[in-house]
Amino acid sequence: MNHLPPITKASVGKEVRDYIMITIAMLSYAIGWGIFLLPNNITTGGIAGVSSILFWATGIPVQVSYFIINAILLLIALRILGLRFCVKTIYAVAVLTLSVGLVTDNYHAHLLSDQPFMAAIIGAVFCGCGVGLGLANNGSTGGTDIIAALINKYRDVSLGRVILICDVFIISSSYLVLKDWEKVIYGYVVLYVTAFCIDQVVESARRSVQFFIISSKYKEIGERINHVAGRGCTVIDGMGFYSGRDVKMLFVLAKRRQSSLIFRIINEIDPHAFVSQSAVIGVYGEGFDHFKVRTKSTREATSPQTSPTVAG
Repeated sequence: MNHLPPITKASVGKEVRDYIMITIAMLSYAIGWGIFLLPNNITTGGIAGVSSILFWATGIPVQVSYFIINAILLLIALRILGLRFCVKTIYAVAVLTLSVGLVTDNYHAHLLSDQPFMAAIIGAVFCGCGVGLGLANNGSTGGTDIIAALINKYRDVSLGRVILICDVFIISSSYLVLKDWEKVIYGYVVLYVTAFCIDQVVESARRSVQFFIISSKYKEIGERINHVAGRGCTVIDGMGFYSGRDVKMLFVLAKRRQSSLIFRIINEIDPHAFVSQSAVIGVYGEGFDHFKVRTKSTREATSPQTSPTVAG
């Protein structure tokens, strides 16, 4: 039986921060989509791209079709993937629906109408940063993300591959309405720039560093890092090769944004400490990222052959 984690002041603060950042992320996406891409007949991937195509073909407001399609997908996802996966996605979809509706209804200026390539680049940057910021704070714009998660539930196919296939198909389909391959190519540019921005934003938010600290005042430094920076420390026994003396070394993993705080703590306690700092590719465990692997038994347990029904 799964037990929910205890509700603490820190966990509530993190949840509030997540929702604030998701709101900002969806506003960024709405600006990129509603001001730069949609007026210039440049499509993007995902359900936003489908909604754009429907708007150009039928005149249905993008926020209406975007909300309806996502609502259908979310109802399916709720049944199969559970509420825990969907709750922040539901919030993000609601915020983006309202935001893009406000943008398209109240902002009628046609920016960069004679420079579609620049419109594609700027729009993609806003959209990519929005999606990346949302993902970094456990949110999602829904759409193809939900489709990818559903397929990944039953098949050992990477999420990125499913999303890429869906997006390429959607962008290529815009030719049926726009009858302009140049606009389709701009759509591919949007897809690439958006993916690049997503990676940059997500990776920058998750980048970590490691410290090796050698100091005779290692206890004071470790305690201060524990209480002020909120990071654990590991004491490693060592010996100076030249001096032959036993030394104590602190090993610390922290978020990159905490580097200056840790250096300040060390400088206040022991300005003569020997410190080595280096970037790390990935840190997994409590306080950092979750493991991103699926075991063979997990895949077999979720395959349709061995488990035709899956609890949400």
